[in-house]
Amino acid sequence: MRRPLEIRAQENAVRSVVSLTSALESLSSMQIAKTKNKVLISNQFFDEVWSIYKQIRVDALFNFGRQVDEKPIDKELLILITAKGGLSGDIDQRLIRKFIERYDQAKNDVLVIGHHGALKLKQSHIDYTYYFDLPEKDYINLDPLMDITKKYTRSRIFYQDYISLSQQEIKDVDLSEVVSSKGRIADMSSVGDDLVSEKNYIFEPSSYAVAAYLENSILRLTLAQFIYDSRLAQVASRFKAMSAAKERSVDTATQLHTEYNRAKRNQVDTRLKESLAGLKKIRAEGAA
Repeated sequence: MRRPLEIRAQENAVRSVVSLTSALESLSSMQIAKTKNKVLISNQFFDEVWSIYKQIRVDALFNFGRQVDEKPIDKELLILITAKGGLSGDIDQRLIRKFIERYDQAKNDVLVIGHHGALKLKQSHIDYTYYFDLPEKDYINLDPLMDITKKYTRSRIFYQDYISLSQQEIKDVDLSEVVSSKGRIADMSSVGDDLVSEKNYIFEPSSYAVAAYLENSILRLTLAQFIYDSRLAQVASRFKAMSAAKERSVDTATQLHTEYNRAKRNQVDTRLKESLAGLKKIRAEGAA
């Protein structure tokens, strides 16, 4: 049996883990509430922009704000939104597995957001074409990401979707399809008299340019929402991982405390037995 001091030192170390995981659990809980609000605001603003865009769009397809003479790259861009670092459970590993099922080096370029995802790709021996850090603050500069996305004919996003505090899923969606889908949800069933068209509004320099500007806004909102959704799922996954780690640490600390008391009692019993044996020997020698 180990010495009590060794057990006590291990118990103190485990209780430090309990304190750390408890703090990270509380921090994740606050971040969840904050990020949820960001997702809600993004959805509301998208609905307002789409209600205008759908009335003046000049093409049935969503053109990502590209100019008429722009020729996109005939490849599919795969965008991965991952965590900034570890301590977020297995959610990034699940995302990479789903990405590998789709990835074809000849047909795809890869854009990864988040340092943890970049490390996972390197471990899987996959080279990425573009890389961005996951923003730490609320403001997200999406201009570089939009400039790259607009270069490709097709873009597919792999991200973590928040279902509930205890459940997060990995999803991959075609960017143009999800924009159209979000638009159909935001679309009005009927249009009133206040229709935005060239009959009652003047568009400068042209309706196509205005539609392209709105497409840029819609693309910006959609990408931002994917990042917010992923961040929400990542924080929820971290909350779940930290809660599980805290429970395991508490159980381990309790077991170690019990083992410490047992070892200490055994140590006292051993010393008492040694003392009694020594006393008996002294008495026996005195009697002789």
